Amino acid sequence: MLHAMSRFFVTLVQKYLPDAYLFAIILTFISFIGALALTGKGFMAIITMWGNGLWGILAFAMQMILILVTGHALASSKPVKSFLTMLASIPSNGGQAAMMNCFAVGVASFFNWGFGLVVGALLARELAKKVKNMDYALVVAAGYSGFVIWHGGISGSIPLAVASKGHLVEKLTGIIPTTATIFSSWNLIITWTIIITLPILFKLMTPSDSEVKVVDPALLVEPEEEKPPVNHTLATWLENSVAINMLFGLMGVLYLGDYFFKNGFGNLSLNIVIMVFFIAGVILHMTPINYVRAVDQAIKGAGGIALQFPLYGGIQGIMVSSGLAGIIANWFISFSTAYTFPLFTFFAGGVINMFVPSGGGQWIVQGPINIPAGIALGVDPAKVVMGIAYGDQWTNMIQPFWALPLLGIAKLGVRDIMGYCCMTLIWSGIIMSAGLLLL
Repeated sequence: MLHAMSRFFVTLVQKYLPDAYLFAIILTFISFIGALALTGKGFMAIITMWGNGLWGILAFAMQMILILVTGHALASSKPVKSFLTMLASIPSNGGQAAMMNCFAVGVASFFNWGFGLVVGALLARELAKKVKNMDYALVVAAGYSGFVIWHGGISGSIPLAVASKGHLVEKLTGIIPTTATIFSSWNLIITWTIIITLPILFKLMTPSDSEVKVVDPALLVEPEEEKPPVNHTLATWLENSVAINMLFGLMGVLYLGDYFFKNGFGNLSLNIVIMVFFIAGVILHMTPINYVRAVDQAIKGAGGIALQFPLYGGIQGIMVSSGLAGIIANWFISFSTAYTFPLFTFFAGGVINMFVPSGGGQWIVQGPINIPAGIALGVDPAKVVMGIAYGDQWTNMIQPFWALPLLGIAKLGVRDIMGYCCMTLIWSGIIMSAGLLLL
């Protein structure tokens, strides 16, 4: 039955889901019409909100481009490629490859979501080179699906925000420690149940040999390594200098060592993840020119991010500035009880995440609305916080925003993976809903 369901969604998505760029444009139109119909804002006022919002997440877009580029460049170094090749040699068939990638990304995403996204794409590429008759799209989808737990892990932006001084609703809740959110028994049960069971789901969805779509070998071709020049000049000597490269890498190591000594390993911001990828890549490529060439290759997959992220900034501008996101959140609150409130907060978060796929942006929208309503009903604020966080991570499975870095490395389109991700949406939604009601 699961196999038949997955084939249904794969076929449906292939026929009707537009390119991720057009998907963002359609969401723009939907949010615009919704704001016009429900908020009382004028036509030009909403146009202004959209235009102002276009540039609201440019810094974040640059971070995501650097995650893709530095992660890809790191993976193309000989030591990392050797390690990934070793891992990719373990599975003997496509089902095992999907299980490995899903579990590896789930564990990686629990510790840091940015790292998890990169791991999913890089390991999928190596698995495709090693495992015969493997459905590449399924394995890439399995990697992206492991990301569905990221907000229940230690890099979850919303639970980390409420654990910090000066957060958005501190006057109502005080500081909410991570022991009440990320490290609560109920969150760990929900999160690790998903991590452990999702690989089994992908095993059951594995296509038969006759249905497998073998990867196009052109997608996996790596550029040939250029040999050092025979006739050295000062310029070529500098470009191929291991000493200069290692001195520069040492600066980064010293900075990171000092950072982790002062802040611990649990405080991994996105910038620090990029820094780790960058410095590790510099060192492992041995010479400056090798790293330059690796980055030149990696940047080719960043077009989707550069084109589409500003569109989501515009959508977020409409949703937040017009008050449309607040209307959606309040509608779910209107029929909630103390028992069902965390569940309907989760559903509201899932809907809003389609239009505001940034965790920080979603918290700005939902936090000031759902936290006071939950307190009025007598609901533990920590559960409300995680309800919002779960909603944010849940519908990422049918929202291309976060898939773009992974797809850029894997060299696939959103239609290739989204059918399988619909099954992840259903399964993870059942687990998170049951957990919010019963645990």
